[in-house]
Amino acid sequence: MELRQLEYFLAVCQELHFTRAAEQLGIAQPSLSQQIRLLEHEIGTPLFDRIGKKTMLTEAGRTLQHHCYNVFHELAEARASISELQGLGRGTLKIGALLSVVNYLLSGAAIAFNQRYPKIELSVLGLRTGDIIQGIMKNELDMGIVYLPTTHQELVTVPLQQEELVFAVPAAFTFMEEMTGTDSVCLDWLERFPSVLLPESYHLRQFIDSKCRPLGFTPKPVIEMTTLESIVQMVAKGVGVTILPKTYLAQVSDANITVFPINQPSMVTEIGIVYRKNKHLCAATRVFMEQLLSTVAHQ
Repeated sequence: MELRQLEYFLAVCQELHFTRAAEQLGIAQPSLSQQIRLLEHEIGTPLFDRIGKKTMLTEAGRTLQHHCYNVFHELAEARASISELQGLGRGTLKIGALLSVVNYLLSGAAIAFNQRYPKIELSVLGLRTGDIIQGIMKNELDMGIVYLPTTHQELVTVPLQQEELVFAVPAAFTFMEEMTGTDSVCLDWLERFPSVLLPESYHLRQFIDSKCRPLGFTPKPVIEMTTLESIVQMVAKGVGVTILPKTYLAQVSDANITVFPINQPSMVTEIGIVYRKNKHLCAATRVFMEQLLSTVAHQ
């Protein structure tokens, strides 16, 4: 069993399509199929069920996939430990972060880190909490910034800060007359007026829904959008109201949007750093984490 075969195997696991996996790997599809057949012959059982044009993992395939992730995790740890001997002269650091914090929280830390260690290749990807955790567990990310708490047993969490959620309302909307002299509003406005929200698969939407249930309703947005920028644009154009982090809206600063605090119930979330338990934290990861914590403390 060769590492190359395991790499090929994981590519097919990801794509569940031999031609697409071969394109991803940059090899011919017959060569990929041959290597998978050799791997299956060595293991002694099929790893994929090939039903017509569909490719599915067998139970043995799922077992091998789990152990492959651990194998490549250990290899990454070995590389990180060896790179540690060379200090911060070179290397890579990949971070997954919530879309709401990339600009206002990570940009300053990223700039400061790059100025101090320009030869470290730093990648900051705006992702959902679930995608960030998945990326960390697959060793595709070194650390992440997610909503807390997380119950994943293989992750270490470091609290960063709390985020207040607020209403964002079209400044020119017809019901603005009701808000004259209003300093804050109740969450039930989400039921009274048209809304634009993230899909239910997003952590922030799930948090909002959980706060609405005790009030006896479930949000029914007129539009669901997958990016904060698109939601803000919809609100600015008068489509409806939304609920987003106050810090994010402060960065946007759109004159077509009015922001109102929510007085009941309390709408405060917590974000924090996550990384894989028992993972060797290379110098780059540790230094960036310290830089980020320092940035948050300063803010």
